[in-house]
Amino acid sequence: MEIVLNWIHANEQMIYILVLVIFLGFVVIARVPAVLHTPLMSHANAISGVVIMGAIIVMGRAANNNYVALILGFMAVVLGTINVVGGFVVTDRMLEMFKKKK
Repeated sequence: MEIVLNWIHANEQMIYILVLVIFLGFVVIARVPAVLHTPLMSHANAISGVVIMGAIIVMGRAANNNYVALILGFMAVVLGTINVVGGFVVTDRMLEMFKKKK
C-alpha cells in the first residue's frame, strides 16, 4: 500500500491533469449538438490513427521483459483500430444518407 501512495504522491500533478482533461472532454462533447457528432467522428479517426502509431512505437522501443508497456501498447493498438474502423463505418452510413436514390 505504501508503494501505491508513494507513486500517487510522486505523480500527483499528472493525476490532476488527467482528471481535468477527462472532465473537460466530457463537458466539450456533451455540449456538441447531435448534428455535429458524425462529422466530428472523422477527426476522431485521425486522432485514433495517431494513438495507433504511438502505441506501435512504444511497443517497438519497449524492452522484451517490460510486459506492462507491451500489454498496454497492444491494447492501445487493438482499441484504436476498433475505434477507427467503427468511425469509418458510421461516417460511411452518414454519407449514404445524402446520396440520391435511383
